[in-house]
Amino acid sequence: MEKQEIMENLARGVVDGDPEACRQNAREALREGIDPLDAVEQGLSGGMGVVGDRFERGEVYLPELLMAADAFNAAMEILRPEMEAQNKELAKIGTVLLGTVKGDVHNIGKNIVATVLETRGFSVVDMGVDIPSLGFIEEAKKVKADVIALSSLMTTSMPAQREVIETLKEMNLRDRYLVIVGGGPVSKEWADQIGADGYGKSAVEAVQIIKGLLATRG
Repeated sequence: MEKQEIMENLARGVVDGDPEACRQNAREALREGIDPLDAVEQGLSGGMGVVGDRFERGEVYLPELLMAADAFNAAMEILRPEMEAQNKELAKIGTVLLGTVKGDVHNIGKNIVATVLETRGFSVVDMGVDIPSLGFIEEAKKVKADVIALSSLMTTSMPAQREVIETLKEMNLRDRYLVIVGGGPVSKEWADQIGADGYGKSAVEAVQIIKGLLATRG
């Protein structure tokens, strides 16, 4: 099978949300001696780009997005060990650390943002829910995050978003990280009030804002 055909099959498997097809084509890529990094960047990522574009245009919805992500990850189970053996890493737009703040255990919105970010080429570190302020900061240092994204789905947990920003200031780390906030009760006014760098009303908007902030920072 020609390399181009394998790349197209990998992309198609992601678009179709077909994990088994992605696994088979990932194995075929390695059998044919294709660079595993090329298989990801020219095959799988192309498929994710197609699905991401359709999601942003409202042509597909969350279930299709999640199926595409599952198919992508299925192929990565085959390709990642070979990439690690060859000491190859994917080029990423940036690293986003995200989680739901202390006192809040909601995760659906956060998970959607994480998935959309991954489809757009970001490295995403999802810390989960009910994360204390210092937990965000210590992990951001550890993974060398570019952006800290704080989700809050309750008015009672919103002050924890402010706490993360204030703690960063106290530790003289505020300039090191871009901080964006989101969640049901959160607004741009709140983001401005607490000194966040951005506010995303939806997952798609959050990704656009993060891209813009990183571009501005250079």
